[in-house]
Amino acid sequence: MFKRILDHLNTATLLFNSELSLIYVNTAGEILLADSARHLVGVNAMDLFKFSDPALLINLQQCLSMAEPLVDRELNLDRMGQSFTVNLTATPLIVDDRVNEILVELQRVDNHLRISKEEQLLSQQNTARLLVRGLAHEIKNPLGGLRGAAQLLNLELADPELKEYTQIIIAESDRLQGLMDKMLGPNKPPDFKVINVHEVLERVRQLVEAESSGSLSIFCDYDPSIPDIRADRDLLIQAVLNIVKNAVQALDGSGTIILKTRIQRNQPIGRQHHKLTVKVDIIDNGSGIDPDIMERIFYPMITGRADGTGLGLSIAQSLINQHNGLIECHSELGKTVFSIILPI
Repeated sequence: MFKRILDHLNTATLLFNSELSLIYVNTAGEILLADSARHLVGVNAMDLFKFSDPALLINLQQCLSMAEPLVDRELNLDRMGQSFTVNLTATPLIVDDRVNEILVELQRVDNHLRISKEEQLLSQQNTARLLVRGLAHEIKNPLGGLRGAAQLLNLELADPELKEYTQIIIAESDRLQGLMDKMLGPNKPPDFKVINVHEVLERVRQLVEAESSGSLSIFCDYDPSIPDIRADRDLLIQAVLNIVKNAVQALDGSGTIILKTRIQRNQPIGRQHHKLTVKVDIIDNGSGIDPDIMERIFYPMITGRADGTGLGLSIAQSLINQHNGLIECHSELGKTVFSIILPI
């Protein structure tokens, strides 16, 4: 009964004996330590935390010797090449006036920061979407009248040279109408079906390779164990294609793009918790994103290119939001990663 409760906690919970050997770890602990309980149980804390912050082991030894609970914050935990920041709580379990076991709780700090950032990103996206929709509708109404008036004037004019001006008005009205339609995004609900995310990525890869020239290389690093997901195939292709095309433009036809997929367990997206998610990384080795626009790249009309519309990433984020997912971005010189996170 208690084991089932502990296995459903989101906090990594570990139990050590008086020799500091691990005797129990819950599911959240397995995920944090990137190993199964079968391999972890019996391992001494010295081996478990040998590549991590020395304070982790020191705290456990002090808890054992002093028989008092200890709390420590922002400690570095390194496991399987992955580094996390955790808060530690160590509680001695005393039997017959001696410490029999130590209950350890490890809570990822960077997870809380990530959740806060995701909530802010979703809030920004919703605000931007409402603002853009209102603005687009306000522009489309007089635009239709402007185009209609230009068409009527075109019929009345006999001089071909004057008709050129009305044709320009009509053409530019159509171009602006197309831009407004893009800003508004798809006007029909997603058609959710069971699909394989790798089929979507392969389709995008084929499209980009067919269009690209020069020394652009696209590599795939797929996890074949990822199960099918429910999604709108066309919308998902459009979202991924927008991001990959951004990467191609950032590389200016020369460089490397990696399409990578991995399973994530017990991951939050905004305020909702998901037992399983798929993470799709689009990685390029370009010069990175200007820090000045990094926090605003998913807003409409924000672009780092002189010839860009600033709609590609905004539309991609909107399409992924419709799948209850989220796009995150991390960028530095020589490595930019756009991560699409979708619930399974």
